[in-house]
Amino acid sequence: MRNFLKQTFASALGTVIGLGMFATLGVVGLFVLILSAASSGETEPQIKDKSMLVFDFALTIADSRPNASTSEALGTILSGDSEAGVITLREVVNSIDAAAKDKRIAGIYLHGSSTPALSGYASLQEVRQALERFRQSGKPIIAYDMDWDEREYYLSSVADEILLNPQGLMELNGLSAETTFYTGALQKYGVGVQVTRVGKYKSAVEPFLRQNNSPENRQQTTQLLRDVWGEFVATTSKAREIPPNQLEAIASSQGLLMAPEARDRKLVDRLAYFDEVIADLKKRTGVTEADQSFNQVHLPTYASLEVANSRKGRGEIAVVYAEGTIVSGQGSPGQIGGDRIARQLRQLRQDKDVKAIVLRINSPGGGVSATEVMRREVALTQKTKPIIVSMGNIAASGGYLMAINASQIFAEPTTITGSIGVFGLLLNVQRLANQNGITWDTVQTGPLANLNTISRPLNAQELSLRQKIVDSTYSHFLKAVADARKLPQAKVADIAQGRVWSGQSAQKLGLVDELGGLDDAIAAAAIAAKLGEDWRVEEYPKARTLEEKILQRLLGAQATEPTPPDVLTQQWDRLQEDLSLLQDLNDPKGLYSRLPQLLRLE
Repeated sequence: MRNFLKQTFASALGTVIGLGMFATLGVVGLFVLILSAASSGETEPQIKDKSMLVFDFALTIADSRPNASTSEALGTILSGDSEAGVITLREVVNSIDAAAKDKRIAGIYLHGSSTPALSGYASLQEVRQALERFRQSGKPIIAYDMDWDEREYYLSSVADEILLNPQGLMELNGLSAETTFYTGALQKYGVGVQVTRVGKYKSAVEPFLRQNNSPENRQQTTQLLRDVWGEFVATTSKAREIPPNQLEAIASSQGLLMAPEARDRKLVDRLAYFDEVIADLKKRTGVTEADQSFNQVHLPTYASLEVANSRKGRGEIAVVYAEGTIVSGQGSPGQIGGDRIARQLRQLRQDKDVKAIVLRINSPGGGVSATEVMRREVALTQKTKPIIVSMGNIAASGGYLMAINASQIFAEPTTITGSIGVFGLLLNVQRLANQNGITWDTVQTGPLANLNTISRPLNAQELSLRQKIVDSTYSHFLKAVADARKLPQAKVADIAQGRVWSGQSAQKLGLVDELGGLDDAIAAAAIAAKLGEDWRVEEYPKARTLEEKILQRLLGAQATEPTPPDVLTQQWDRLQEDLSLLQDLNDPKGLYSRLPQLLRLE
């Protein structure tokens, strides 16, 4: 027994010592990794003279990079879905502007992709304006792709020379917006949907009630498409010196053009294979044919260099990014947590070093309660310091309502905004459950005790009560918009009704103040705060880049080229994205001010 106890004790002691040594080595190793990752940032990539700045259209342009937890960052790296393919809008614009003045940069090469990122037209408009400024510096812009579609061509039309593969295609067929309807499937499986809403254009619930667009939704979507398409035609026709009616005729009669047809129509300048493009870029950058490639620096790399960083002044302008669906609480990455954004605005309002705030909104809306929390903070901030709203690709419904009390509101002509309306949605699964042997038996203290149940349809009294709350909320929003925007309430009631507007229409209606992008909003904030030229920009939330550096160095993760998904996968991903709306419905009152179900312009 004594020997047994000795062996057991010795084994236990050895285990404890081993674990302690392992933990110590782990801490030391982590400390070394931290130092290594931090020191690695001191060595910047070298840019050769006469280099081309390469802008790959596979890059996803986002407003910001949301902070991720350690586990989320680790999961991203393990999956191979590196954030190397994501770049922020300000990084793109600042880099292009810096490259125009950088003597080492000979020009910009726009490289089309088989998997182009679906950036919104408002973001593309800001990037295109930066490309126009670059071209004014006298440096060339060269654009090439195997196939051109409207989004890529909208950016590339600014180029000095547009090239297309001889076997490629040119898509110029206009814009469309397709909605998926689930009413038939819900009925088939016995899922009931009951809705309370205000606004004849508030079509967010139509996919669950109808099997096609309502006349009102078709009307507002048609007008929105016309506005965005009108911007596309006006911009590209001017750049290519092609009459607008000629572009309209091509879109209506041909839609898809073979490469020789695109050249003959002057949509592209010449046809070339990729190796011929590389040979031309070698000549432009002064390298020989024997060299593997031309002198180049990719946009994300250039953005990380000091040369592309923003100004350094004393007065701080805080840019707060609110991107995603509005939900109550803190929210997860890709969501706007009402409490989180409200706390951020409150902290910046109380920070004496912050002289002005720019709230960048890119949201279709969401929960009414969270929207109201943020709207209140914007109103309080406006009383103490300038707060300017910059609307991105979309700032509609709750995304618009959280902005109304700002000192000034900017939107791009193609921004999707408005959609002032409210709806409540409640599913009931009684028939589906009964068909599978599931039943409920409820004991309650009063007739309204289980008002929020999904085990049965609501009765007339319960629906009336919910409609009363929806009507009251809608009236509150109408008055809030009228007071904040200094508009007659009758006019607001007329242009609300849940209707979606483009930025250019919204400005004419008085819903926004100025047409412009994020940089325009930042400049306006500097003027409002009387900062002159002595100011800098700080972005919120702050990114935790060191954590990502450690994980990437530890796992040796490499950025991978995205693989184009097959058609079936694309449709399945779209279905999941559509149904994700139900996961975002966490408002404690069950009330929502949200854009129609994922409006896609294609």
